[in-house]
Amino acid sequence: MDTIPYALPQIEDEEIKEVIDTIHSNWLSKGPKTVEFEKQFKSYVQAEHAIGLNSCTAGLHLSQLAAGVGPGDEVITTPYTFVSSANTIIHSGAKPVFVDIDPVTMNIDVNQIESKITNKTKAIIPVHFAGYPCDMDPIMEIARKYNLTVIEDAAHAVHTQYKGKMIGSIGDFTCFSFYATKNLVTGEGGMITTHNEALADKIRVMSLHGMSKNAWNRYGDKGSWYYEVDYPGFKYNMTDIQAAFGIVQLSKLEQMQQTRERYAAVYNQAFSEIEGFIVPHHDDVNRHAWHLYVLRVKEQNFTIDRAEFIEKLKEKGIGTSVHFIPVPMQPYYKKLGYKVEDYPNALAAYEGAISLPLYPKMSEQQVQRVVDVVLEIAKTYKR
Repeated sequence: MDTIPYALPQIEDEEIKEVIDTIHSNWLSKGPKTVEFEKQFKSYVQAEHAIGLNSCTAGLHLSQLAAGVGPGDEVITTPYTFVSSANTIIHSGAKPVFVDIDPVTMNIDVNQIESKITNKTKAIIPVHFAGYPCDMDPIMEIARKYNLTVIEDAAHAVHTQYKGKMIGSIGDFTCFSFYATKNLVTGEGGMITTHNEALADKIRVMSLHGMSKNAWNRYGDKGSWYYEVDYPGFKYNMTDIQAAFGIVQLSKLEQMQQTRERYAAVYNQAFSEIEGFIVPHHDDVNRHAWHLYVLRVKEQNFTIDRAEFIEKLKEKGIGTSVHFIPVPMQPYYKKLGYKVEDYPNALAAYEGAISLPLYPKMSEQQVQRVVDVVLEIAKTYKR
């Protein structure tokens, strides 16, 4: 019995050819293909500017620095996210302030945000969990009311739309991930989009040691050896090898998304009527990117708990993951005084969450096998 991995990237001959062409061009670090990928990506998400980076984490960090977040400040975000959303707040010298999630969408509960704002609050980082968008209209309204910067964590949200608007075109900054498991893959990589030209230029400088923004081309035919350091920056830039992947992946994204949507629909139809399961929220107003398919298991309906359910899936050759372990449960954040019990919706979501395989490289037969195994376990261990 072959195992169905939790996630695999869809890398084909076109990506390989583009990478080989890049290697032959001798532009291995940031170069013309990074610039081209930025141009294509900003057009795709309908943003004025895009800056290629080595990760979404780098994007979150640089966005906060560009917004002036620093020691003594507070940044509001969700506890139900990967730790980088909170870690980058620490990196910036600020304090994370967590707001519990909406139990239906699993995104930040917009109705609780305003009560957490103080005179130290500098920014809000909404995280578009699994590819479903946060409720951005009230978030932007609150931000404008209190003069806060909105930095969207769109690590899951390439292709996501909020009320017809592309994620990447709404907040002050939007940070995307192109990690190996994401909808658009460059191996490692990320992107910031923004409409603010001055801050886009500042981020370009900060992403490459603080050198003047065209310093990446200093070894090219039209470049200059002279550069100036305007800021003690970071080594966060994207490489042309990464961008080569991205250019091809972006050209295939709509096709890959159609496959994700089709497979998610198979899961939804199979699991939505099963007592003891909660399928991911989706609707006709917003476009879900289906980066993750998080099935929530109500343990009271089964004789096994979530962890045992995962083990049964593993025994049957189905790879899974859990998204996410709430940030306040992590030892570092416990030491800072955070308690997961303060965020009951995040804790409840975590205790029932199982992320099932969902990616374009899966076959329809594999999707059906996942369905069959999940239903078999549910039937066998029904209370």
